[in-house]
Amino acid sequence: MSKAFTIRPAEPADISHIYDMIVELAVFEKLEHLVVATEALLHEGLFGDKPSCEAIVGVEGDEVVTFALFFHNFSTFLTRKGLYLEDLYVKQAHRGKGYGRAMLVELARIAVERNCGRFEWSVLDWNENAIRFYEGMGAAILPDWRICRVTGDALTQLASANR
Repeated sequence: MSKAFTIRPAEPADISHIYDMIVELAVFEKLEHLVVATEALLHEGLFGDKPSCEAIVGVEGDEVVTFALFFHNFSTFLTRKGLYLEDLYVKQAHRGKGYGRAMLVELARIAVERNCGRFEWSVLDWNENAIRFYEGMGAAILPDWRICRVTGDALTQLASANR
């Protein structure tokens, strides 16, 4: 008999589990060299004086097996907030059980409950399994949009440039 699967808001006691899955996700995406996260920084982002994001976790029995980290953005065209999914990860041993789908459904429910105009996330163009999965859930992959990102020294230089 399989253990019960439940979804709930993340709690401070979940930080180490979420952090470990962030590292696993980075390895899967071949981006582990970019991880500078620490458990302390993650705790501050989720539970500090001014949290900048939220998370839900999926629990099978007593084990946290999946997480989704998200925050609100804003659409000028819709003039409504949106829900942006930064990361969703299901541990390798727990894939194929419907947990990823359940997490997306829960996030969509949260977006509707909060009167969000949209629910968005990004997917790596080489991750064909994820793309098919997301399209099967009703997501449109926007081919004309590219993410623009400024980080590190480039961000510092841009911030110090003359206006």
